[in-house]
Amino acid sequence: MGELYHKTLSESMFAIISHMLEKYLQEIGLNEKEAIMYLALLQVDNASVIAIAKETKINRSTVYVVLEGLMEKGLVSETESGKKVHYQAESPERLQTFVEGQKMVLEEQSKRLGDIIPQIKSVQRASGERPLVKYFEGREAALSNHFLFFNAQDKEGIVYALFDKDLLEEVFSSGEITAVQKIRPGKNIKAKTLYTSNKTTLSSNELSERIKIDGAKYPLYCDISIYEDRVQIVTMGKSIATIFIQSKDVAETLKSLFKLAFDNAPTKE
Repeated sequence: MGELYHKTLSESMFAIISHMLEKYLQEIGLNEKEAIMYLALLQVDNASVIAIAKETKINRSTVYVVLEGLMEKGLVSETESGKKVHYQAESPERLQTFVEGQKMVLEEQSKRLGDIIPQIKSVQRASGERPLVKYFEGREAALSNHFLFFNAQDKEGIVYALFDKDLLEEVFSSGEITAVQKIRPGKNIKAKTLYTSNKTTLSSNELSERIKIDGAKYPLYCDISIYEDRVQIVTMGKSIATIFIQSKDVAETLKSLFKLAFDNAPTKE
């Protein structure tokens, strides 16, 4: 195949330039072996598989696979040398054609992405998911996050909630509570609620199924909401903080626990 080092460059300088070019070729879509082989073939008129394998240190069976990939990309072609098949690199200008082709493929994939994302999300559970967890401090954060909490489409259309009504009224004003309470009916979201209170008994209606439980026996120190794939926990102690979790696994598990408690809740009138 011939000496591959450029005669006008030192060996170390040539190695640096080759490494840089290999990295660039990988950035535009060639794999590591394709980049090495294309650069090697550019330095000779043509070469046999045996010569390519020797110079690139790639085993012969892999050389055939890599050459096939380069030919599909239009960067290498076959040529006859005597009765043997040799391979030659196409001119570097062909890289421009290759990149343009890559751009067209990416543009087409970008157009399809809107349809593909919902399909990918539909199989997300099968491959597992990474929970999104956020933490906020203060009353204002708790209120603003509650408005954002329902910005999701839920097939079931039900939010599951646990809270101490008396504690909520100590922390938030009546106007703030009323503003939050208007969000759910406006989106036609139903609710199943477990709550405690020493002052009030909440009645159920078309949108809300409520069960009052014994706060002395089952105290609630957090306002917990579970909706779709998200969970919001607002602590009501000395410091008010909001923990937001977005995870289908976590949400579905807590829904199951809630339903177990709701279906077997000892009511308190």
